[in-house]
Amino acid sequence: MSELHALFGGTFDPVHFGHLRPVEALAQQIGLARVLLLPNNVPPHRPQPEASSTQRLEMLRCAIRDRPLFDIDTRELRRETPSWTVATLEELRAERGPQQPLGFIIGQDSLLSLSGWHRWQDLLSLCHLLVCKRPGYAAEMASPEMQHWLDAHLADAPQQLHQQPAGLIWLADTPLVAISATEIRQRRHQGLSCAHLLPPAVIDYIDQAGLYLK
Repeated sequence: MSELHALFGGTFDPVHFGHLRPVEALAQQIGLARVLLLPNNVPPHRPQPEASSTQRLEMLRCAIRDRPLFDIDTRELRRETPSWTVATLEELRAERGPQQPLGFIIGQDSLLSLSGWHRWQDLLSLCHLLVCKRPGYAAEMASPEMQHWLDAHLADAPQQLHQQPAGLIWLADTPLVAISATEIRQRRHQGLSCAHLLPPAVIDYIDQAGLYLK
């Protein structure tokens, strides 16, 4: 069986420690070989980014310069249509073949709202769902039907994620990092320091590019 790789999508406007640290903990916990960051071009579930696609991509490059776990996949930035997760996963599954164990990393907030995603029922045919904790969110699904679906697909041990290509859900015991990109943008608008919220190289780029000013 091939190594377990995972994808982590987001707007990354900007990328910060709340993105990076839980994923690094997840990788150590379950033995992820590589995490592909997937910056969205047209995010379907949230407002449009403040930084441009080029700027968000450059911030990601700055953030992972000394983090060999991560790489970047730019396919969603090249799309003119909304960044539907299931379409990206179908492309990657076709490229990597049916036997490559593939995970998609989401936060607990996304798991709770998964039934609103485009073709969400198809996700587990393409990947495992790897769920990172998020502060302030409920531990159970909103409906009994969704809770039953979750319970039916839970993995008992990390080894299972390596032994089959898709179909399982892993609820990761990752650190709760209460940082949001919205908070960072607001702090920048107010002229406040963000030194403890994102990597120094990203802050340097934000300063040079004049991003997130009033």
